[in-house]
Amino acid sequence: MASTAAANTGAAQLLRLNYQSQIDQSKRQFLVYLPKGYAEKPQQQWPLLLFLHGNGERGNGLDELDYTLIHGPLYEAWIQKRDLPFIILVPQLHMFQMGSVPYIAARQKSAIPQRLSQGVPPRPQMSESVQPIRPASPVVDMSKVPALLPDGWERAEQDLLAMLSTVQQQYRVDKSRLYLSGISYGGFGSWYLASKHPDLFAAVAPVVGWGHPDLMPPIAKAKTPLWVFAAGRDSAINKDYFYPGIETLRQLGHTNVRFSVLEQAEHDAWRQIYAGSDLFDWLLQQKRR
Repeated sequence: MASTAAANTGAAQLLRLNYQSQIDQSKRQFLVYLPKGYAEKPQQQWPLLLFLHGNGERGNGLDELDYTLIHGPLYEAWIQKRDLPFIILVPQLHMFQMGSVPYIAARQKSAIPQRLSQGVPPRPQMSESVQPIRPASPVVDMSKVPALLPDGWERAEQDLLAMLSTVQQQYRVDKSRLYLSGISYGGFGSWYLASKHPDLFAAVAPVVGWGHPDLMPPIAKAKTPLWVFAAGRDSAINKDYFYPGIETLRQLGHTNVRFSVLEQAEHDAWRQIYAGSDLFDWLLQQKRR
């Protein structure tokens, strides 16, 4: 939990909240970031950003929870000390059957970034790629392409809804400005949650995770504002698969969709996306009707 001194000085706080998972009844925790000035402005309500991490940051929700600090808006706000005016909710997905995946099995806690007492650590470099920059290839039939990845965020749906409810009850959340973003596995999870709960979020930003056309009708009906990001040199996700879902939204009459392809970027395009301000500024402009 954050110190009382931090709360009294108006500094940003990073909290660890307890919960019991509905998946397996295990005792776990999730992270909640309270922005600078939260304690000093008792009448102010704050937008909430739910962030879903990628496959490599799974864990037990206890001593492995800090792996979720490696990427995304919480890295920007807590590690890089940026003044992002959001309450940020960051859960950790269960390991399920993924513990033997090489990049998970070989990870070390020394890779978890630390918040420095003075200054900030240097940012990691984006991955270099040998993949050529190429146009997308048309994909006509997505009927045999699975809509979701194995053991993804859809399995934690009820936990995520419970976390959102808890944070809204315990903290001063502007309920008209609930935002959702995620990277890779979390991008797929963002599409899933947006489809299952299209009236919940004021805006959704999936990053390097495409949405299947089958998920699009509820999103289009709700006209949920979207900003979708793909990486042109992605060696983990097929960028061609972004287009059928985006086109389905257009055919269904949903026009409030941004689609950006970082042609020079590898799968970790999220480093560039969250390091900038454009996405955060756009989110803050969105409000649920």
